[in-house]
Amino acid sequence: MPDRFSLKVVSDIHRVDAAAWDACAGAGSPTHNPFVTHAFLSALEESGSVSAENGWAPQHLILEEDGRVVGCAPLYLKTHSYGEYIFDWGWAQAYERAGGRYYPKLQCAVPFTPATGPRLLVAENTPQREALQRALAEGMMELARQLKVSSVHVTFATEAEHKLMADEGLMPRLSEQFHWKNEGYASFDDFLAALSSRKRKTIRRERDVANSRVKISTLTGDDITERHWDAFFRFYMNTSDRKWGQAYLNREFFSLLGERLKDAVVLVMGEENGEPVCGALNLRGGDTLFGRNWGTAVDYPMLHFEVCYYRAMDFAIAEKLAWVEAGAQGEHKIQRGYLPRSTYSNHWIADRGFRNAVADFLARERAAVTQQMEELTELGPFKRDGQ
Repeated sequence: MPDRFSLKVVSDIHRVDAAAWDACAGAGSPTHNPFVTHAFLSALEESGSVSAENGWAPQHLILEEDGRVVGCAPLYLKTHSYGEYIFDWGWAQAYERAGGRYYPKLQCAVPFTPATGPRLLVAENTPQREALQRALAEGMMELARQLKVSSVHVTFATEAEHKLMADEGLMPRLSEQFHWKNEGYASFDDFLAALSSRKRKTIRRERDVANSRVKISTLTGDDITERHWDAFFRFYMNTSDRKWGQAYLNREFFSLLGERLKDAVVLVMGEENGEPVCGALNLRGGDTLFGRNWGTAVDYPMLHFEVCYYRAMDFAIAEKLAWVEAGAQGEHKIQRGYLPRSTYSNHWIADRGFRNAVADFLARERAAVTQQMEELTELGPFKRDGQ
């Protein structure tokens, strides 16, 4: 790295100028990602949802040229593996059984957000962009050595970053999610026309059932008020209690999100007799609608599919967005048009022996994931010959 460039670590994103961070993150580009914006990451920190006390100590990596920010990476020193969605619990247990100390570790990610997006943030029009991204990757590994931590993990990176980091010695890992692709549909009925007759009828029936008891609205911008956030937070807490027993995000975060990213927030809310009973939070990027959180106070059939999947598809069609990413897990999404799509992470482990063992595991896992994606794609609802 030339002398005019330098790397530093900041423990508070507010120490980085918001405009400088967002310029690196590609704000305003056709494929911009809302989760790597200064507004989203600062809302996590300012609300206390992310902090050293809860195991996410910010260690953001900043690359400067003559004192000007030209690159950055959202980086955290972690004392556990919660809130990541690319699971390494087995690695931690194996390493500690062998007498090692897996935590703390470094995690380059957006906390609690299983959504693909850039991690080595350098503006696209920057000269020597790839070289600067490599400097960020090398910087994470060097910081790990200085801190004497076990490992570095970069999760939900872009495919291009994934390949670059593999070249730099961060082992590649392949995972899958289920995403919906907008094939230029003019309407939801246009999408349904691409499905087999049986699947088309099933989805129509699901939508009819879901809408028979609940009035569902899609809200954006100033239409979202603190009343909506109060209700949504209740639903979020209900879901957290049932699924995980721990809520990652607090009430203040949602107010900050609505204040700072109101034009990106797409909130689907359901009401019964004028009272909110369910909701799904989405964030809009340049070409993608990202589904994030869902919750409900009622247990009505098909409501989850309508609020989380079909309304997101409606919005993407209306706004001509290319993709809907509906979050982690869920093979049930396949029959609703969400097909397997690769997601990428990269990993560096300090201990050479353990690194070799993990590399062997990743190679075998990659082959299994590739085969599974091919098989699951065949189960999709789209028409085949004669249907």
